[in-house]
This record gives sequence, C-alpha cells and structure tokens, in this order.
Amino acid sequence: MNVCVACLSLCVSVISAFSQSLDSDFTFTLPAGRKECFFQPMKKDASLEIEYQVLDGASLDVDFYIQSPSGHIIATDYRKSDGVHTMETEEGDYMFCFDNTFSAVSEKVIFFELILDNMEDGEESEDWKAYVQGADLLDMKLEDIMDTINSVKSRLGKSLQIQTLLKAFEARDRNLQESNYERVNLWSCTNLVVMVIVSGVQVYLLRSLFDDKRKTRT
Repeated sequence: MNVCVACLSLCVSVISAFSQSLDSDFTFTLPAGRKECFFQPMKKDASLEIEYQVLDGASLDVDFYIQSPSGHIIATDYRKSDGVHTMETEEGDYMFCFDNTFSAVSEKVIFFELILDNMEDGEESEDWKAYVQGADLLDMKLEDIMDTINSVKSRLGKSLQIQTLLKAFEARDRNLQESNYERVNLWSCTNLVVMVIVSGVQVYLLRSLFDDKRKTRT
C-alpha cells in the first residue's frame, strides 16, 4: 500500500513539474510600412521571456516594443536584428509589436519565441504533497526527486530553446548567403558585359588607326 502511495505521489509530482512552463515559437512576414502586434494573457507573478530575430529582409532590422496590461511601455528596441527580454508579469494581456513602418520597400521575415513560467496556481502545484503519506517508510525523499525532475525539465527546455534558436540562426545565415550569391552573380555579369563592350571599342579604335583612308588615283 505504501508503495502505491509513493508511486502515486511521484506521478503527481512529475505532472506538476512539467505543467509549469509553456513555450511556443512563430515565424511570420512583416510587409513594408506595416506594424504587427500580438497579445499574450499572463497571470500575476509569472515570468515572460520573448526572444526574436529578423531572418530576412534589407538590413535585417525592425523596431520592437512590449506594453504591459496597464498601458506602460516596458521594453523597446530600435532598428535591431534580434533581442531578448525577460520580465515578471502582472495579471492581464501583454502586447508586443514589431514595427516596419520605417521601411518603404523591404518586407521582413521575423521569428520569435515565447517562454512562460509559473503559469499554474501555487496551490495547485502543491497538491501533490497531500498524497505524501508513509513515504518515510520507503526512505524516499520525494522533494529531492521533485528537485531532480525540475532540474531535468529545465535543462530539456533550455536545450529545446537553443535548438530552436540555432535553426533561426541557420535560416538567417542561409538567407544572407543566397542574397550575397545573387549580388555576386549580378555584378559578375555586369562586369563581363562591360569588359566585352570595352574590348570591342578598343578593337574598333585600333583598326581605325591602321585604316588608310586616303584615296588613290588611277
């Protein structure tokens, strides 16, 4: 019976540990001269982290700001290619906007990721302790197990975040390489055409120097 209680409490602790953090990512195209805003509902004393990158577009820059539910601007970036912001939240909807109104012709491809921590109620997260009865008979320290699981969960979440960011960096680098490749091809073709034209002009001038234009009488 004690074994069943310990197993039940361990399962509850696992579920509780993995329900505290939420993360999501999104990639979208921001047209020239436009601004796009997103909203994220948050609870009091939770944690919000947002990281963004401009993957494609001229200069790889964008304006960015975050507005709290009370209407205060709590973070701003001007003409940046990437940024990270972390904050403790209050109850309400947070608004974060990407602004490309300064660009008249170039659209931007933007990637951003949201990481939400402590989104569950504190009382609910402690419910598992009600099942811990008789665990000392098994010489098991469930709180130590809980700490270990939280540590593993945190590291797994960080690994996933790093992998997502590496994919975003790879996409941005690929776009830069493709853009540079097109520029190199364009200027190579332009230089080739100019060289052909200059060579033709030089041949024509040299031939004109040796042409005998004097008329001979017979």
